[in-house]
Amino acid sequence: MSSKSLVVTGATGQLGRLVVESLLEKGVSPERIVATARDTSRLSDLADRGVQVRHADYTDPTSLKEAFAGADRVLLISGSEVGQRVPQHQNVIDAAQEAGIELLAYTSVANADTSGLALATEHIATEQAIVTSGLPHSLLRNSWYTENYTGQLPTYLEHGAVLGAAGEGRVSAATRADFAEAAAVALLAEEPKRVYELGGAAFTMAELAATVTEVTGQEVSYNDLPVPALTEVLVGAGLPEPYAAILADADQGLARGELYVETTDLEALLGRPATSLTDAVRSAAASTSVTG
Repeated sequence: MSSKSLVVTGATGQLGRLVVESLLEKGVSPERIVATARDTSRLSDLADRGVQVRHADYTDPTSLKEAFAGADRVLLISGSEVGQRVPQHQNVIDAAQEAGIELLAYTSVANADTSGLALATEHIATEQAIVTSGLPHSLLRNSWYTENYTGQLPTYLEHGAVLGAAGEGRVSAATRADFAEAAAVALLAEEPKRVYELGGAAFTMAELAATVTEVTGQEVSYNDLPVPALTEVLVGAGLPEPYAAILADADQGLARGELYVETTDLEALLGRPATSLTDAVRSAAASTSVTG
């Protein structure tokens, strides 16, 4: 597929940007890549490198139709507006159908077809819409980002604790960079799979705390809380109550094993093991100057 046009939506987001960078690192010609965003000025450096930059807004069907003109494959990065994503994603699916693309890839959530996570609801509906469309597709069911945890490293160290409601559940987290590289490989694949369950080596929250302790030399423990108590803590930290409730619900799902997947699909796409939790924590600690 040496001459095919590859569209990456949401290219100003953290994941979308990394997908574009991964495609370039893999030797894809910049002119074959179409990076879309609502604010294309934020992609000017990619344009300077030869990447096609086009305006696209999930709420604007005309912009999507224009962005997908001539496209062969499209990666739909799931939208960030919880509660609005199903109609927004439907606009993308409709535009992809009209463009006659040969593959629509979508960043979903782990075990979407069986998940009880509140966050999974819109992903499930989007997957169903993609299947109903009849488009050839790849569902990239990502588990949690490791950055969901490493981004909280200063807080863990300040309080000496990782707080959660996950019990002894194991999460198959992987770094954004690993998920982005996997998405790039899936987009380029000669024979892509319909469904990829993607995740790294699983760990519990107690193992996360132990890893933080080992890497930083500062004692951090895991404190397991009831869901209402965790929600209250998150609200106290400044999160809106509905979002805090969603995060606490996700921890319940983690406890039920809904964010656990085998490493097989991610390792197959990467051609290597995913970045380890220890390496991810070490990198985060180095960037925040908190190594022990």
